[in-house]
Amino acid sequence: MKTTNYEIKSRIWITGSNGTFLGVGRIALLKEVEKTGSISEAARKLEMSYKKAWESINAMNIEASSPLVLTSSGGRGGGGTDLTPTGKKMILEFENLVAEVDNFIKEKQTHIEF
Repeated sequence: MKTTNYEIKSRIWITGSNGTFLGVGRIALLKEVEKTGSISEAARKLEMSYKKAWESINAMNIEASSPLVLTSSGGRGGGGTDLTPTGKKMILEFENLVAEVDNFIKEKQTHIEF
């Protein structure tokens, strides 16, 4: 008899009225923006086009109750991009949700035989 070890996996997306609000990729983008202070630098590190990164951030800002990311134009000191307290909270909430779902699945998996 062949024995195989199976693992149940899941992926979380939070959708809103305009489609995807948060998911693993968007959380990674928010974290890179927080680290780098730049949408273009975050996009480069994630091997994502600037256009896609900008559109994702814009979509999240529109869908959220308050902006997750704020940008400032260049000038003498240059522009910048900052994660708002709401943006930081969304990262934490999303990561906590993913951890809870993963724990639930691991617990359930011990009772399932394939």
